[in-house]
Amino acid sequence: MGGTPQKLYFGYGSNLWLDQMSHRCPSSPHLGLGRLKGHKWFINSRGYANIARSPSPSPSRSEAEEVWGLVYQLTPEDEATLDINEGVPYAYEKREITVEFWEKGTGVVGGDGDKDKKRGEEREMLVYIDFERDKGGFKPREEYIVRMNRGIDDALKEGVPKRYVDEVLRGYIPAEEQSMEVQKLAEKQAGGFRDESGVVPTRVTAEAVGSGVDLLKVGGGGGGGGVKGIRGVLDGRE
Repeated sequence: MGGTPQKLYFGYGSNLWLDQMSHRCPSSPHLGLGRLKGHKWFINSRGYANIARSPSPSPSRSEAEEVWGLVYQLTPEDEATLDINEGVPYAYEKREITVEFWEKGTGVVGGDGDKDKKRGEEREMLVYIDFERDKGGFKPREEYIVRMNRGIDDALKEGVPKRYVDEVLRGYIPAEEQSMEVQKLAEKQAGGFRDESGVVPTRVTAEAVGSGVDLLKVGGGGGGGGVKGIRGVLDGRE
């Protein structure tokens, strides 16, 4: 069949949250589960998730030496929008990396079971990485905690091992609710991200789309930005 080829995208941070991805990239369905070996997950100095190669992966791999995430089929249009949300090239850069893939519904991983019972298929995937701020040990931004917790809930349901969540993600992301004000900010960020770290320029235009239309005003003022209907963020909201 013709048409522009679509990429597989490996999301390991707040894009574990299915509702966030469905609003940011509405034409890019969730396909399944991915595992990136020989890498570590952390919160960097911007206050957001990042990954980096493990210095020397041990023969007996630990949870800290692999990164789990959700896999999406990414259209070119959604990729252009995702580039803006990820602050390319100022915050993150794009790489094609081999990731182990399990198709949704196979039920071969999850919980505390043996995730190697059936090996996944190795596929090339698009991954966003911050190579400049490549050290961990920093606190996540408060609104990011909200979005990560929603993502963790979805990730566990989709088969990400609980042990990985407990040993890696929970080292940075507390399982607690934030204030209503912070939750409202998280909802806005889920719908259209605005950088709070100062790394991304105030205004980023969507030239990659080909129209020059402003898809997102990153870090600046402007109106709206929130997306109604994102489940689980604001209980009792209109």
